[in-house]
Amino acid sequence: MAIKTRENDPRETPRYTLGRAAQYLGISPTTLRSWVAGRPYPARDGSRYFEPLITRPDSADTRCSFNNLVEAHVLRSLRTRHNVPMSAVRSALDFAESELRVERLLLSDDLRTAAGAVFLERLDQLIDLGRSGQLAIKELLQAHLQRIDRDFGGSPVRLFPVVAIRGLGGPKLIVIDPSISFGRPYIVGKGVRTSTIVERLDAGESRNEVAGDYGLEDREIDEAILYERAA
Repeated sequence: MAIKTRENDPRETPRYTLGRAAQYLGISPTTLRSWVAGRPYPARDGSRYFEPLITRPDSADTRCSFNNLVEAHVLRSLRTRHNVPMSAVRSALDFAESELRVERLLLSDDLRTAAGAVFLERLDQLIDLGRSGQLAIKELLQAHLQRIDRDFGGSPVRLFPVVAIRGLGGPKLIVIDPSISFGRPYIVGKGVRTSTIVERLDAGESRNEVAGDYGLEDREIDEAILYERAA
């Protein structure tokens, strides 16, 4: 069996435009752009530049990979209720990675354990979250991590995006898998894209017709509609 490298691993294939990636994750395109491309910011001596928090597979290609989606999904946990400064996140990530020698910490399952504790402790030192803030961010981070499926080596293989109206505790009926449906969101166990379901309904087809063609339950159709309409 061929060993997956950065070049032939579908998880590292550039496939999502910034707009599409932001849509799938339910975050602002401007926010995602700053995470993957960095951004200038004003300073006393003119302007400076925030380095990206997420590295795309190909610097010449503006598209994101599946792994980039996972990284952005994890970062989303720091902005759901706390608009944590990008500079603080960058410093905390650098510190945790240098202390624990974990590459691409945002992708690592180690965030559930020691690495996550080091990262959050450093973040607290930088912006003084307070005890309530520490607990809230820890719980949000863990809730986001629970929506990622991993292989035996701990690498992400599937992402269950957050349906905005359902929140983090919503059912895992929609999944993004880089090896299925070209990495586009689809209904778990059915393989039909959420966009296809909504497009057919918008074209005038009945729910029964769409459900019958793909073997869908009402709740799966509802979830596809809520996800696509919120995106």
